Amino acid sequence: MATTEEEHKIKLQMSSKKRLLSSSQKSSGTATSRRSSCSTANVSTVYGEEVSRGAMSAQQRRSRRGFLYGTLFCCVAGGFDDTSFPPSPLLPEDPEYSVKSADGRLQLEPERLSKSLAKKPSFQMISSNIKFSLDEILKATDYFSKKSLIGEGGCSLVYRGELTNGKVVAIKRSKKDMEDVHFVTESFRNEIQTLQQIEHLNLVGFYGYLEYDDEKVIVVEYVPNGNLRQHLDCVFGKILDFAARLDIAIDVAHAITYLHTYCDKPIIHRDIKSSNILLTNTLHAKVTDFGFSRLGPNENGATHVQTRVKGTMGYLDPEYFKTAILTDKSDVFSFGVLLVEMMTGRRPMERRKGRERVTAQWAIEEFEEGRAVKTLDPNLESNVAVNLALEQVYELASQCLGETRQTRPKMKTCGETLWSIRKGYRDLLNSEKVQL
Repeated sequence: MATTEEEHKIKLQMSSKKRLLSSSQKSSGTATSRRSSCSTANVSTVYGEEVSRGAMSAQQRRSRRGFLYGTLFCCVAGGFDDTSFPPSPLLPEDPEYSVKSADGRLQLEPERLSKSLAKKPSFQMISSNIKFSLDEILKATDYFSKKSLIGEGGCSLVYRGELTNGKVVAIKRSKKDMEDVHFVTESFRNEIQTLQQIEHLNLVGFYGYLEYDDEKVIVVEYVPNGNLRQHLDCVFGKILDFAARLDIAIDVAHAITYLHTYCDKPIIHRDIKSSNILLTNTLHAKVTDFGFSRLGPNENGATHVQTRVKGTMGYLDPEYFKTAILTDKSDVFSFGVLLVEMMTGRRPMERRKGRERVTAQWAIEEFEEGRAVKTLDPNLESNVAVNLALEQVYELASQCLGETRQTRPKMKTCGETLWSIRKGYRDLLNSEKVQL
């Protein structure tokens, strides 16, 4: 417990089959050697990346490569930081449409998916009276003690807290040493505004907030199992298997679909990335951090909004970066980057030589040349089912990473495609087991 002086000080100062089968046969002899043990990772802070759609000529590939590196240069020059904020929920767990799998995860069949998403989840609009007192926050976090600290973003610190009713929550506290105080305040209020409007199984829940003097705190659902990036890095000592990665990708697709299509007003997240995807103990994904979120166009037939560019380098839509024109397809681009990250285990940009520096460019080019299996995360075991699903995921990712927003699919289409990929993966895996 902090001393009276510490408490006083705090009170004062107050984020296609053929090619597949052949490639899997070629790689079958090396599957075992490619697999590595999962040890505690050294997490570096390198980011970056992007790519385009469909089979390409050599000239088109060169053009795309220049486009990618040009975008990365702009991002570096622009000084984008890897800032993170909190979460929110996705598909409502409706007994009429929900199907539980053996591991307890929520499953929805494709024809049920659209029907369930279209049903507006019932929720009560949270108003300004959902406020916490400074005393409640201090007691919940043991006066913001170091032992309660569980994470840090560019603009905030996250604490584990316990309310007086025994409920465990995550408490996100804005940093006070930021030069741009207006930016911090804008992000804080923007996040509250967004969190008040959403409720979904795959979005982190919102409980309330505190704004007192320079103390800005948001209280959200506590998700105990870390974030996706930590699991890809094997921080917890376990390998995130291929099936779980497909499940998580579908969860995230559902969450973004809900934001884009089924909220009362469309919401563009603007900061989809692996560190903003929290995982439950059963590996349900919950998207978090709405500090950069923005209401999408919904009046007079508008298709976009023009706004100051915000996002994380490596996941940022280059078209949005160049034009400041924001649409839901910017989230689709970030989702494409995320898909490649999940398949390879690599960050969007890493300190590697040549074209491997930009992960998505390297992976999609290998895929187009029939060598997708070479890009598979070495922690995963290669087999026919994995190799086929891997190429199908890359086909979807290449569409999401299209140079122009018109070539990118809707998030709802991404979710349905991933559902189909997962079904094919399971069917093929089961048939292989039967043959054995």
